[in-house]
Amino acid sequence: MSNPSLLILPGDGIGPEVMAEVRKIVDWFGAKRDLVFDVSEDLVGGSAYDKHGTPLHDDTMEKAQQVDAVLLGAVGGPKYDNLDFSVKPERGLLRLRKEMDLFSNLRPAQCFDALADFSSLKKDVVAGLDIMIVRELTSGIYFGEPRGIIEEGNERVGINTQRYTESEIARVARSAFELARKRGNKVCSMEKANVMESGILWRDVVTEVHQAEYADVELSHMYADAGAMQLCRWPKQFDVIVTDNLFGDILSDMAAMLTGSLGMLPSASLGVPMANGRPKALYEPVHGSAPDIAGQGKANPIACVLSFAMALRYSFDQGTEADRLEQAVEKVLADGLRTADLLGEEGVTPVSTSEMGDAIVAALTASL
Repeated sequence: MSNPSLLILPGDGIGPEVMAEVRKIVDWFGAKRDLVFDVSEDLVGGSAYDKHGTPLHDDTMEKAQQVDAVLLGAVGGPKYDNLDFSVKPERGLLRLRKEMDLFSNLRPAQCFDALADFSSLKKDVVAGLDIMIVRELTSGIYFGEPRGIIEEGNERVGINTQRYTESEIARVARSAFELARKRGNKVCSMEKANVMESGILWRDVVTEVHQAEYADVELSHMYADAGAMQLCRWPKQFDVIVTDNLFGDILSDMAAMLTGSLGMLPSASLGVPMANGRPKALYEPVHGSAPDIAGQGKANPIACVLSFAMALRYSFDQGTEADRLEQAVEKVLADGLRTADLLGEEGVTPVSTSEMGDAIVAALTASL
């Protein structure tokens, strides 16, 4: 059998720095665990614009459609602020999501014990937190028509349309239920069925899919505003949360900050299965390109490393090795290693991006 294939798109800003540390880990799995990947690398975002005049070349898009998984660093930066909207770096990422039809966005919020004090919530509220938000990514109010700004009488009116089909709701619901079966076996679906017809349909379809296919999974429903309150009050009551594009955008950022640092948070965007059974997949850290610290060795590579752990789990059926990598990250944090974004204790000297990567590799080796 051929090796699993991985397309790496480092991108802009700190993207190449954090991705370099992931490459060390990819190489480690090949050398120490006989898990060899066929790795290719290409450009996206500003770096692609600099070379090709477009944030994503057609050849790169074709590669992304063919590989088993794409791992992306970050895109953007002030250098590109004045470009036309159609060629801004972010358009490259959006094209990947759209053309790969990556409808299920997985945003975990996990709080390592060593970092519980970094959250703005009390330690006992967030310590041990491990929840997953599944956000529908390709429909809803960000894509619905009609949309735009029109003149009505003597004033302007902004219009956006919240639109969902049954099939769009059903497929992201299935994604959430399948994930829950591998975790705590609980799904909470969040919408606004009390005031929105799209919310009524959302609740109906999620319930129908549950009853027909996933009756073994515990399902609850919650209005999205109440869900936001409960995430602040006692987030550990949740396992998997499934919600639409707009509410998922808001709730996942909210959950992210429960953990204390964006430098710690990975994500996955999954689509329909390919011929080999693996889903179309794009993995990326939640943080941006952080141009203010690019090239200084200050970036935290952990979010990108954990994004690769998600790829091991969801694209390559290597759950045991994903656990191994996550435990290695937890070990270096428990040992007190901190990049600059994680400094809280006085007298702690931050480690560099490469030193954090090397420490994670060392922890992996020690796990054998």
